[in-house]
Amino acid sequence: MNWLGRILGHRGVEKIRQSTSAAEIRTFFNNAALDEEHYPSTIDPRIYHVQLILQHLGDLTEKRVADVGCGKGRFARIVRDQYPSASVLALDFADAMLACVPPGIHRCAATMTALPLATASCDGAYAIESLEHAIDISTGVAELCRIVKRSGRVVIIDKNVEAWGRLETPAWERWFDRREVERLLARHCREVSSQPISYWEDIEPDGLFLAWLAVK
Repeated sequence: MNWLGRILGHRGVEKIRQSTSAAEIRTFFNNAALDEEHYPSTIDPRIYHVQLILQHLGDLTEKRVADVGCGKGRFARIVRDQYPSASVLALDFADAMLACVPPGIHRCAATMTALPLATASCDGAYAIESLEHAIDISTGVAELCRIVKRSGRVVIIDKNVEAWGRLETPAWERWFDRREVERLLARHCREVSSQPISYWEDIEPDGLFLAWLAVK
């Protein structure tokens, strides 16, 4: 947690977050693309984040799936490798991040709150530690659900507000209450559930990460 967060607490940081412009956040992530240690291009396919995405989205053979807030495409490349016939869309608003997305994945510059995809154009969509950077959380969730077809599936993995302060964060970053995101998803989806998760399936969750699974 940054020094300002330690002084103001989560609610104080929330006020700062709301006053931060999309341009400021985009600049941050364009610069962060140079930091491979903290913003890597790849991820171990065995971690539970990856396994949960694949399990919930199901068979993506010849289907279309959107990675919203894809960063360098570390999750998108695994989905593409698992399902070579799938159309994988990697969306992020930082051009420098998108430049790292590997060939074979469709790249698109976009903000999470205004996705340039048609309604019901995807069979599934996921947002992994990207909702926390959306200025308008409700709209971000609505857009994620809008682009998914009826009976399509949505996965959100992000950080738990109850663990706020455990990590250093940008001033605008938002962590979430489990029920809050459930309620937002329930506005658009007929099935919604959530669970605490860890990086590894056989390790007890420590409260940092939450996963939300939905069926439209």
